[in-house]
Amino acid sequence: MTAARALHHVAAPARAGARTTPDTPAARKVDRRTFLITAAAASMGAPSLAQAAPASGNASAAEIAIGQSAVLSGPLSPPALVLQSGVRLAFEEANGQGGIGGRKLRLISLDDAFDAERALANYRTLVGKENVLACIAGVGAIATTAGLPLLREAGVPLVGATAVVDSVRAKSEGVAYYTRATQMREAEVLVQHLATLGQNRIAVAHLGTPGGLEVLSQIRTVGEKYQVQIAGSTAIAPDGSNLAAAAREVAALQAHAVILFLTAAHAPALIKAVTAAGSVPSYYGMSILAGDVTAKLLGDQYRGLAISAVTPYPWDGANADAQQFRRAAEQAKVPVGYHSYEGYIAARALIQAIRQTGGELSRARLHTSLSRLRMRFATMDIDFNGDRGTGTRFVELVRARADGRYVR
Repeated sequence: MTAARALHHVAAPARAGARTTPDTPAARKVDRRTFLITAAAASMGAPSLAQAAPASGNASAAEIAIGQSAVLSGPLSPPALVLQSGVRLAFEEANGQGGIGGRKLRLISLDDAFDAERALANYRTLVGKENVLACIAGVGAIATTAGLPLLREAGVPLVGATAVVDSVRAKSEGVAYYTRATQMREAEVLVQHLATLGQNRIAVAHLGTPGGLEVLSQIRTVGEKYQVQIAGSTAIAPDGSNLAAAAREVAALQAHAVILFLTAAHAPALIKAVTAAGSVPSYYGMSILAGDVTAKLLGDQYRGLAISAVTPYPWDGANADAQQFRRAAEQAKVPVGYHSYEGYIAARALIQAIRQTGGELSRARLHTSLSRLRMRFATMDIDFNGDRGTGTRFVELVRARADGRYVR
């Protein structure tokens, strides 16, 4: 298999461990930096739902309240706001077709500023005062961890949370339903691809955070499985203060390829420094890395970058779901890209689960419906059967072009 055939690509304009990170100012700063630049089609026919107020979850017979706690203001907010725009897009589509059993979906979003205490306060408001049926599109391990005990006690499902490390996913079993693949799955796809290409000596550059160490351990585990040598690794401080030294370490390894668990705040500078030191490996970024931003920042020094995408290609001209999403997005002036598509897919999964409750709408019945949900959206299967908190294994390798577009 040639590199060109083995590597899936992607195309468009603005298309855009094993432990929980402690809730300290330093850890909160790490989680903020980590997220900053990461930067079957559900039937729209609604089965009849009881019109009486449910025993739990939004008591209004006219609407269904869904909650969100995420970073919605300040410099960290753009990715989360685009994610939210995709959720709203799916809700507006459903509402435009009569809602669910005649009831309209209403999204209640509160800003948690990536802060655990604010996230917990938000979830208290959403679960208690607003009496939401479910929550959607939470952002980050710290905020998700903060809300888990309350959501579990109240029986409120959380659908489509993002930027949550695998160790936190494990702790959220029975509460959260993830519509993006795990980081372990990303690591496996990347390493297996490199093994297929014969690039069996690789290096890893990762964030110097608990999450970064967790991912490094996962890559090592997968490397042993596919007999790919992890020649070495380097941890990049969240503030980038050791970038020069880290680049020297990577260059000295003379690896065939480097896997990057970094954001676009650090990756371009690292690549430039490694090149200046005389090493020219191939680069592969996990989904945390915004490949389009990285390509633009590298400018004339850009030599190619593959990314593991965890949602389908939103610019797919042959797929009906992607076409429907783009039409709706363009009409609503929502940016077409991976973040908005991810929010849209999470919302479509939630809508399908609500429709399939088929009776009195309650949090408990929604949990049951989610745990049985099976659907295909675009080229992605979502299946929460068997109490799987992560409902998809979809990972597709794509390449960022020098102009910031993705190719498949």
